Amino acid sequence: MGYDLHITRKKFWADQEGPPITTDEWVRYVASDPELRLDQSNDRHAVELSVESEHEEPWLELFQGDVYTKNPDEPILAKMLEIGKALNAKVQGDDGEIYRSAIFEDAVYED
Repeated sequence: MGYDLHITRKKFWADQEGPPITTDEWVRYVASDPELRLDQSNDRHAVELSVESEHEEPWLELFQGDVYTKNPDEPILAKMLEIGKALNAKVQGDDGEIYRSAIFEDAVYED
């Protein structure tokens, strides 16, 4: 099992209601960012990240209107924050906490 982080526009990432990040938006963003490369072997719009990470193959994936990854480290979190800002979205953990900086301990819960 792992802990996921999500780039989302929804109040809570697991909700079905709320504005999604569309496939077209995601593909356009990926094409504009030299640190992202579309994984051609995956049909769910996964990307490989070119960031300094403790993970050998850091990745993000668009799934059900959100972009997520599993067990990110702080460089991946920093990239997710950058992407979230560009897509007018937030970075949220599985339990609903919001990340505003690339320091995991700084996460907050919103009402």
